[in-house]
Amino acid sequence: MKVEIKKLRETAIIPSRGSEYAAGYDLFANLDSPLVIPAQTTVKIGTGLSVAIPAGYFGGVFARSGLASKQGLRPSNCVGCVDSDYRGELIVALYNDSAENQTINPNDRIAQLVVIPFLTVEFEETEELGETVRGENGFGSTGI
Repeated sequence: MKVEIKKLRETAIIPSRGSEYAAGYDLFANLDSPLVIPAQTTVKIGTGLSVAIPAGYFGGVFARSGLASKQGLRPSNCVGCVDSDYRGELIVALYNDSAENQTINPNDRIAQLVVIPFLTVEFEETEELGETVRGENGFGSTGI
């Protein structure tokens, strides 16, 4: 599948995969200088790119496992959603879960983009839903 991408800044880096079978494409910080993210704070970081996700798909913006586990940095909304009709800059709102300030340098990998298909549905209101064994048992009802 071909996905059109546009550099909004000459210094932007096109997303790339870390390995042949990686689902996510690394997104890079398009910064002019290092940026400090204070502890327990969110900072928006531009990638310098806009993308045309095909209809029927969305771009899921996920944390990079190393960045999250080693520095406590993750997308503030946990998983971002880039809709197929959005044409603005890809921006990652990084949240610092750690107790220390963290620094993002120009061209650091800050998140990963996964292009994912989805189904369009119509919700139909009803008075009753079909019965299941689980029923209304919620959080923790099927085990820890």
